[in-house]
Amino acid sequence: MPFEQLKLENQLCHRLYMASNSITRAYREPLAKINLTYPQYIVMMALWEQDQITIAKLIEKTAIDGGALTQILKKMTEKKLLSVVKDKQDQRKRLIQLSTSGQALKLNAADIPKQIHCKFESIDSEKALQLLASLDLVIKDLNEPTQ
Repeated sequence: MPFEQLKLENQLCHRLYMASNSITRAYREPLAKINLTYPQYIVMMALWEQDQITIAKLIEKTAIDGGALTQILKKMTEKKLLSVVKDKQDQRKRLIQLSTSGQALKLNAADIPKQIHCKFESIDSEKALQLLASLDLVIKDLNEPTQ
């Protein structure tokens, strides 16, 4: 093929896409046991790190689009995992706060990262750290405004 640059096997972006889909699939079973989708799990991890944060801060931490996050928060509110309340200091802002059951879910989720890491049989701790560093560079380069 004269257009080698167009082969899927030569595309970093396609490899990242396939890896992302594979990881999301790997999480399905353990997350189903605690009744969460992967995006909901990301939100919960952010809130377990820091509860009572603004929607803007949650978007920043999770990198989930605002429109999508609104729908995710709605579903999670229906599941009684969290609530969206007005900020007492600034009534224009909304805070996301975990419910008691949302906080308790942390115990049920604590083993999930280990379960997923066990599936990475070819990646030891050193390679995992290198991969994290490389992905951080990809994210940084793609999110920085170009001059």
